[in-house]
Amino acid sequence: MTKPLVKQVAHTCVFARDLRAVEAFYRDILGVSPKFDFKRGEERIGFYLDFGNRTFVEVFLRSDSAFEDRNQINHICFETDDIDAFMANAARHGVAVTPKKLGVDHTWQCWLADPSGVKIEIFQYTEKSMQFGPSGVVCQVDW
Repeated sequence: MTKPLVKQVAHTCVFARDLRAVEAFYRDILGVSPKFDFKRGEERIGFYLDFGNRTFVEVFLRSDSAFEDRNQINHICFETDDIDAFMANAARHGVAVTPKKLGVDHTWQCWLADPSGVKIEIFQYTEKSMQFGPSGVVCQVDW
């Protein structure tokens, strides 16, 4: 096999109806503050979030944005080392989170949405998570 032409995903871009609410969500619920802002003149039109290891999310103001289940990008998934602590923190902030469940890939997961309706999946890998096992196997889904 030849070397891939791309190294990794650089960022995901999401639209926000309310930049302040979305910034507060990512800061207070996910623990990530903006690395830098996007401005048009003096107007703040977005920000860039640094999740570490060269993984970023950019957020731009778009007051007419609305999430629909049939959009081409369905959700963003973030990894945590402690899904229970993550869920407790979200609950303390009044953010609805699904109960955690062990996915068919043997990874713990829960779901929530940011203030613009962007679906967010939270992953906690296990020693059996298929993402780190052999390639070429089949993950049989039950949904």
